[in-house]
Amino acid sequence: MKAWPMKARPLVIGAVVIAAAGGAYALFGTSAPPPVSPVRAATSPVGVGALGRVEPASRIRRLAPGSGQEGSRIDRLLVSEGAVVEAGQVVAEFHDAALRDAALAQAEAQRDQAAARLARTRAGGRASEVTAQRARIEALTNAEASLRREAERAERLERTGAGAEATAERARFAANRARAERAEALAVLDTLLSPRAEDLALAEAEFAAAEAAVTRARAEAAMARLRAPIGGTVLRILSRAGERVSSDGVLEMADLGAMDVVAEVFETDLPRLRLGAPAEVLVPGEARRFPATVREIGWQVRRNVQGQTDPVAAVDARTVEVRLTLSAEGAAALSRRSNMQVQVAIRP
Repeated sequence: MKAWPMKARPLVIGAVVIAAAGGAYALFGTSAPPPVSPVRAATSPVGVGALGRVEPASRIRRLAPGSGQEGSRIDRLLVSEGAVVEAGQVVAEFHDAALRDAALAQAEAQRDQAAARLARTRAGGRASEVTAQRARIEALTNAEASLRREAERAERLERTGAGAEATAERARFAANRARAERAEALAVLDTLLSPRAEDLALAEAEFAAAEAAVTRARAEAAMARLRAPIGGTVLRILSRAGERVSSDGVLEMADLGAMDVVAEVFETDLPRLRLGAPAEVLVPGEARRFPATVREIGWQVRRNVQGQTDPVAAVDARTVEVRLTLSAEGAAALSRRSNMQVQVAIRP
């Protein structure tokens, strides 16, 4: 077979390629392959992740003295950290407690005196006093009658010239004095039987003032003692016996029976939240994840207060506080971890 020259070989190869292409065109025709439809991603709802902190459901209460007690010195501290207290229990006494107790006792004694005076004024005189006064009135009435008859005799004798003018004058004076004494005795009897309205009003006003003084003294005595507003556990002692109470207060306490997680959720994630949504809480150092439920969604947007470890994170992010109720297992495990930072995953 005769070999092709070297210069003609490219032409032969090109002819073969063209022939192959023509055969393929004849075999498959001019139709293009069907388009491949793109696969759409699933549109399932996305959950919300956030940082949060552990907090008692009752909130941490910082107990401090009342108004006017700032700077008071603690005389007795009646609890210690970890102590369980009841609502209304006295947890501390200030240095002026004894003085205020004495002022209360004095006010109560003065109130009792005012009450006794009021009762005496309302009751009027005793039965014995009324009887004695009536007897005196009867005696004065008889004396007045006798003196009146004597004065009339003296006047008749004076008119006839048998009696002296001075004698008649003395008799008339004695009769008038007896009449005045009887009138006075009648007024006293009327007072004994029914007290005067002004005396009764004065006695009632004195009693009301004494009652108000007792109320004030009792309130001041109560301010000399610090009481627990709720039942719970003392978490931290801020001031001790012998120290002056600082602006931080005396102690912190909370009810650890129910625990919450307060999550800082970005404002852009709020539309994906709902009350009652399930969630999981991831606690550093714990292999378990504790279930929780969204209970409250905050009413105010503010700057994020949780610590940021990412140097490029937005430190001025706007967040809303979302409060989640921990399960009984989670509350028991985290009862001693108030303010601990955790991670929260809220399911849609």
